[in-house]
Amino acid sequence: MELSFSYLIDFRTRILKILNMQQIGRNFYNPNDPLDIPQHRLTIWSGYTSTILPYESAIMMCTDVSHRVLRSETVLDFMINLRQQCGSHNFIDICTKELIGLIILTKYNNKTYRIDDIAWDHTPSNTFTRGETNISFRDYYKNQYGVEITDGNQALLVSHVKRLGPSGSPPRGPAMLLPELCYLTGLTDKMRSDFNIMRDLSVHTRLTPEQRRATAQQIYVKHTEYEYDPVVADWTREMRGVNVISAPPLENWLLFYTRRNTNEAQNLLQNLHKVAGPLGITLQRAKMIEYEDQQDSLLKAMKQNVGPRTQMVVVVLPSSRKDKYDNIKKYLCVDCPVPSQCVVSRTLSRPKALMTVATKIALQMACKMGGELWSVEIPLKHLMIVGIDCYHDTSAGKRSIGALVASLNQRMSRFVSTKHCAGLVHLCFCCTASSISFQRWFSRCVLQHKGQEIMDGLKSPFIAALKEYLKCNNCLPSRIIVYRDGVGDGQLLSVATFEVAQILESIKSLGADYAPKLSVVVVKKRIASRFFSVIGGKMSNPLPGTVIDTEVTRPEWYDFYIVSQAVRSGSVSPTHYNVIHDSSGLKPDHMQRLTYKLCHMYYNWQGVIRVPAPCQYAHKLAFLVGQSIHKEPNMQLDNLLFYL
Repeated sequence: MELSFSYLIDFRTRILKILNMQQIGRNFYNPNDPLDIPQHRLTIWSGYTSTILPYESAIMMCTDVSHRVLRSETVLDFMINLRQQCGSHNFIDICTKELIGLIILTKYNNKTYRIDDIAWDHTPSNTFTRGETNISFRDYYKNQYGVEITDGNQALLVSHVKRLGPSGSPPRGPAMLLPELCYLTGLTDKMRSDFNIMRDLSVHTRLTPEQRRATAQQIYVKHTEYEYDPVVADWTREMRGVNVISAPPLENWLLFYTRRNTNEAQNLLQNLHKVAGPLGITLQRAKMIEYEDQQDSLLKAMKQNVGPRTQMVVVVLPSSRKDKYDNIKKYLCVDCPVPSQCVVSRTLSRPKALMTVATKIALQMACKMGGELWSVEIPLKHLMIVGIDCYHDTSAGKRSIGALVASLNQRMSRFVSTKHCAGLVHLCFCCTASSISFQRWFSRCVLQHKGQEIMDGLKSPFIAALKEYLKCNNCLPSRIIVYRDGVGDGQLLSVATFEVAQILESIKSLGADYAPKLSVVVVKKRIASRFFSVIGGKMSNPLPGTVIDTEVTRPEWYDFYIVSQAVRSGSVSPTHYNVIHDSSGLKPDHMQRLTYKLCHMYYNWQGVIRVPAPCQYAHKLAFLVGQSIHKEPNMQLDNLLFYL
């Protein structure tokens, strides 16, 4: 099997190269048939991603369509435009912050590199040793690739690629690249927030099941269907006239706004009061505070008005500048712990959408203060669900942020269910005596070393979560299920070896007699597998709740796939789950049903998400710390979903 397995991998690579496909990273793309989107200065290379692995019945190859988005501007173009925008005074610091970590493409050899540093003291005239002679970068690119360098003053980019030196010699130094020859890849956050760009890209990258079948290998699987609305897969409309399960009365809260955004702030306040009543949220009038459109002015206003009795701070921002948002979150998450809600004034400038926006903001405010919006039926009692994820900090040397979010209590309450009506499946809100819901969540993060994905400081937050559970329930959980997001197949052994060991040690520290049933599940979203249903002779996406646990699963793993979402366009992406530790006694069917139910419990979206809610909560916490705070949040916020 090992011989045939390696042979298939080599054979696949040879075939793709014969087809003149260029390898970029792990995938192969066709540079000779680009799709240009000139209005956005973008180019799409189409290609394939493929994996060959031994599954239960045989060695199988999964092939899917892949796309690489390239930008028409070079790194040098980006640097010149950035200097014109910010001036020369802070250019080096701003440029370094913008470029470090980006992936670039050099078209002269169709290779990708990561920008790890910028050599500001180097230019194309600098020399390096090649063989027994010194040669300048300018002459090297002219002789090697026939490329003339036009800008002799550009700094060089540094990429710490893994390059082996000759036998017996140390590895070669980093790759030195010319910005003029490097093209930016991927999309910026600004581009991703631009509806027109994403719409035009989706025309080429979001393929329907029929289009994927025409391009990639057809796959047949068995699946199990759960009752759910296969069309919309959310309950946004149903939430508008239904009371949330619980929401603390909002009596003392502040609304900050600038003078030019007075109308938007007034309209937001009026609409919040309109939607609060039907949602069952008691909302007193906010204290409105005007501030100048300067960062120091806003911080000063918050220091003067935010106090111990303040329950919520809402800030209307005149623009989406990241530095302003970051400073607000740093102050209100670290220095003066108060839940906060930021909204850009542009979001409030569309009268027709204002009621919808106000509804979403009201729901966010309610759950950030400890409210419970909806729940699902989970029959397991004395259960603690834990979500763990990591995110790499955008500053401080790409430090890793590990986040843990754990459920603290369960109670009898209303839940979201589905019922058949006239042959259709509808979403409804019902009361039942057997419904168990999660009301409160404990959140804690750990700051780790640069690039670290496996958590070595897991014991402290895990023990804190167990003690908080004991404080809330006067007992410890008898069953713990941990969902670990953010790791791939190559890290499964490390998670099982290091993280599961820390979890077991944390449990042991609570007493020798304490032995809860434990399951640890690794959640993987970045997978190549796609599954389709054939209904009436037409290829379509599987219904939400579809489970795949045979044939294409691995024989050495306890694993399964779940399609939890419905998509309006393109092909739906499944999520792959690996149970790497299990003493729960739950049957696979029960584990799958529980996992799918937890995908309904993310309060920031009135619908089903790709992963169990505690995983998404952990991601949001780690993202906020890594993007904006760069410090551990104040522990007074541990029991609130302040990061949504």
